[in-house]
Amino acid sequence: MDNVLNISFDKGYVLAVEDSKVQAKRIQHFFYENNIPAKICSNGAEALETAIMEKPLIIVSDVVMPVMDGYEFCSKIKGNPELADTPVILLTSLSDPLDIIKGLQAGADNFITKPYEDEYLLTRMKYLIANRHFRQMGSGEMAIDIVFQNQKFKINSDKKQILSLLLSVYEAAVNRNEQLIEAQQQLEIMNENLQAANKELEAFSHTVSHDLKSPLNGVIGFAELLKSVYGDVLDDEAKSYLNNMIKSAYNMAQLIEDLLNFSKSGRAQINPEVFDLSEMVHIVVDELREMTYKGHYDIHIERDIMIKADPGLVRVALNNLVSNALKYSRNKEKPEIHFGTMEKDGEKVLYLRDNGVGFDMNKADDLFRPFIRLHSNREFQGTGVGLSTVKRIIEKHGGDIWFESAPGAGTCFYFTFE
Repeated sequence: MDNVLNISFDKGYVLAVEDSKVQAKRIQHFFYENNIPAKICSNGAEALETAIMEKPLIIVSDVVMPVMDGYEFCSKIKGNPELADTPVILLTSLSDPLDIIKGLQAGADNFITKPYEDEYLLTRMKYLIANRHFRQMGSGEMAIDIVFQNQKFKINSDKKQILSLLLSVYEAAVNRNEQLIEAQQQLEIMNENLQAANKELEAFSHTVSHDLKSPLNGVIGFAELLKSVYGDVLDDEAKSYLNNMIKSAYNMAQLIEDLLNFSKSGRAQINPEVFDLSEMVHIVVDELREMTYKGHYDIHIERDIMIKADPGLVRVALNNLVSNALKYSRNKEKPEIHFGTMEKDGEKVLYLRDNGVGFDMNKADDLFRPFIRLHSNREFQGTGVGLSTVKRIIEKHGGDIWFESAPGAGTCFYFTFE
């Protein structure tokens, strides 16, 4: 190896063929930094003329080029008696196994896969120059017929050339595998750090949200007591102030509850079991209509929809979806809610459709992100956390959720479970 590294380029020049101006500049800089005499050509035809005029020590050529590609150029070099012993390195992505066959047919001495390290290219160049006379001693006309991918190929390269080429491919594969292993290790470390950060963030969110509930409950309780006991002695303006304070406190309480659910959904373990989803939807609808949405809704729920999932988490998701459907359709003259199943690409898909206000799909790219709302609080109260929680719960089950909507035409949410 020491003898290889001591090879000098003072008895000739390196011919490089590269059609990309950026890559040509890069390899030109590489030659300059290593004090290597070189000539750069932009295609195989130009490089062939240059090589015939003045024989190079070694050729480094790209494969994909206009006019004449690297394989044809290499074949013409090896077919020229004056140039046949000139080592040729092909620079390629090796994305297709046929690249190796084409390289062997063309008589290439080495493959170097892109992207490559400059030091590696320099070492391979010196190795091929140092061993050129050994290849000359072992060369001889021979033809090997091989069949690959149901095609027959004739290989005219000598044994040492074939061995050198295959070793270079193997070495490139080993290097690429080492890079992949290193990248995988780095990803695992980054993933562990990300999981730790997520746990800390979720714990912080849970703690803050939980600690906020106690003083807020005190504010709500005393405000309700003030309204109940002293409501008769307050004027209309004072009552308005008090009602707004209570309303804002309840809104904040709902936001805290949503944040807690969002935090829990990230940390919750999935405990799946088979249950009647239709029955759960009935229960959720009845509870919401009794507490909040008391209008005259036309509600249709498909019967006997059985799924295997975590009932507790699904209940949280349904509560958010049904609440949205009831809320955004309650101002319609005849509000309608439909829950059922459909077939899509051979898969069972659940849906919840309303005929409410809807929204512009072009403005809904971030709908599942926390705190994103498409309607103001003046129009409809909300925190913008509910759909984020729904998406997280469904994805934890290995499912997916998407939607269709249009202003004034209602909204339909589609979702699946694994």
